[in-house]
Amino acid sequence: MRRPFQKEGNFTMSELHENQNRKVVSAEGMKKLEEKLAFLTTTRRAEVAEKLNVARGYGDLSENAEYDAAKDEQANLEREIMELEATIRSAVIISDENVSTDKVNVGTNVRVKYVEDNEEEEYALVGALESDPMNNRISNECPVGMALLGHQVGDVVDVETPDGFIQLEILEISRQD
Repeated sequence: MRRPFQKEGNFTMSELHENQNRKVVSAEGMKKLEEKLAFLTTTRRAEVAEKLNVARGYGDLSENAEYDAAKDEQANLEREIMELEATIRSAVIISDENVSTDKVNVGTNVRVKYVEDNEEEEYALVGALESDPMNNRISNECPVGMALLGHQVGDVVDVETPDGFIQLEILEISRQD
């Protein structure tokens, strides 16, 4: 399998545009993807193969609901494996230790103030594969993440969200742990 592209440091806006079909992921995130792929190709494939063997034992395959269900499960598993392999092949790995904190980028934490109500929030800007909005890990592809990319401390950024426009002032940029 072809190894993903490794990126040292920050992406420029043109690099992000050029790589828009490639998913950005941290080294830790890539390790999780590879572990999931290994699990699917070994353990899950074996489980599904066993289900198929058991279902074949029930006799006539033309009227065997268990066999049909196992075949569907096998097809879904193989699709998931193919998609995961393609994601891993095309992923761009961000090397966290080389991420600059001069500007907001994937691999940085950014503390912002919502201008309208002076509420402060800190976000970790990550690739879409690692986003977890409930834990303030926002994607570089979401409206807030896209708007913050490339901006510096002190900048006030206009963000178009599904609920309308908001303004965020960037207070601090730091490297993710």
